[in-house]
Amino acid sequence: MELSKTAAAKTDFTSKKKVTPIQVVIYVFLVLISITYIAPILWVFNVSFKTNKEIFTAPFALPQNMTFDNYTFAWTAGRLGIATLNSFIVCIITLALSMIIGSMAAFGIARMRWKGSKLALTYFLTGMMIPVHCVLIPLFTRFAGLHLSNSLIGLILPYLTFSLPITIFIMTGFFESMPNELIECACIEGANIFQIFYKICLPLGRTGLFVTGLMTFIGNWNELLLAMVFISDDAKKTLPVSLSKFVGPYNTNYSQMFAAIIIAIIPTIVVYSAFSNQIVDGLTAGAVKG
Repeated sequence: MELSKTAAAKTDFTSKKKVTPIQVVIYVFLVLISITYIAPILWVFNVSFKTNKEIFTAPFALPQNMTFDNYTFAWTAGRLGIATLNSFIVCIITLALSMIIGSMAAFGIARMRWKGSKLALTYFLTGMMIPVHCVLIPLFTRFAGLHLSNSLIGLILPYLTFSLPITIFIMTGFFESMPNELIECACIEGANIFQIFYKICLPLGRTGLFVTGLMTFIGNWNELLLAMVFISDDAKKTLPVSLSKFVGPYNTNYSQMFAAIIIAIIPTIVVYSAFSNQIVDGLTAGAVKG
């Protein structure tokens, strides 16, 4: 009797583990997509240890004599150290301001009752529809008149402006999905509007803060157009602008350029890998309202 029960349990286990043809197709598709994204990064990492001659003679082979000279040159002569610091300053300040201002605006739209809340949300969301190219010339002329061009503040302001719409949109979804009973209980206990925001809604919406924070940081870290237009001083250039200097009009040192690319993408890969689960969970939770 015991043997028959064990056999039946094994049969049920194998039946549950049966893979359908549709699942096989999905898994194969996901593997191909992963290879498509990962293979170029691995190739750039491989050739960053080669010389230009090796890149052209054997582009897909392993480096014969692995050297870190390309990374040393990119960090010192390419001034990537200063550019990385500038990028961190701009991205961190923009991140902090967008999370503070965006979460407060989203709380006012989602949880406070006033006639213009929906209109205000629509107004903020129009910022997601305006491409940066349309406002590039007006911003440049206005910042030049205010003496904000060629400064990190001149980058932080437009970065913050274009980061706020997505922050407000996602955080509004989080705040609207919170139970009304929590807010009502806090009001009965005598909590004012600021205490409700800082002690109840903001801690419950920390997943949304993860999502908006990572999206803001990665987007501003990789931004090139505004930084290239507004910054002309080498000591104030951000990392994407410094990368463009490795490509010359008549000659390009590919080995040093690939080393600089690896240095530039390491922070975003580390940050995204560390908080990827929070991004997926946060986007799913923020998409459900009510």
